[in-house]
Amino acid sequence: MAVDTAALYQDYGPMVLRRCRRLLGDEQAALDAMQDTFVQVLRREDQLDGDAPSSLLWRVATNVCLNRLRSQRRRPEVPDGDLLLRIARSEDTEARTAAKSLLQRLFGAEPENSQTIAVLHLLDGMTHEEVAATVGLSVSGVRKRLRTLRGRLHALEATA
Repeated sequence: MAVDTAALYQDYGPMVLRRCRRLLGDEQAALDAMQDTFVQVLRREDQLDGDAPSSLLWRVATNVCLNRLRSQRRRPEVPDGDLLLRIARSEDTEARTAAKSLLQRLFGAEPENSQTIAVLHLLDGMTHEEVAATVGLSVSGVRKRLRTLRGRLHALEATA
């Protein structure tokens, strides 16, 4: 019997959200993890057995949250992302002009999709695998582009 994801969301959404809150300790992260839990169930609803939905959802939510925690440990927030956020939020005209110049120098000699890769990974929080699938590169290609951009950014900051 295939799983009815919409009914599961209605009936077990609050339970999944509580589980995610408990494991992640952050409301927004918990909401995202809850959505990811149901997306995973939706992707496999034809293959799943709906006999014990609460156990299934509990296990999937736990795995989603643990994977997020592992990713955070392996890939903590990098200062490069903070720099990009400071640039985006800057209200000072002179600072914005300097930031725009820095970004033009950073991306000027790079392939066009390097900017897309940087935004998807550093600002949107996508994994290397997700970015690779989105831009049509290999995971190692995405890593290499990000490594190159970080190196160029640090070199540009050092000369500024």
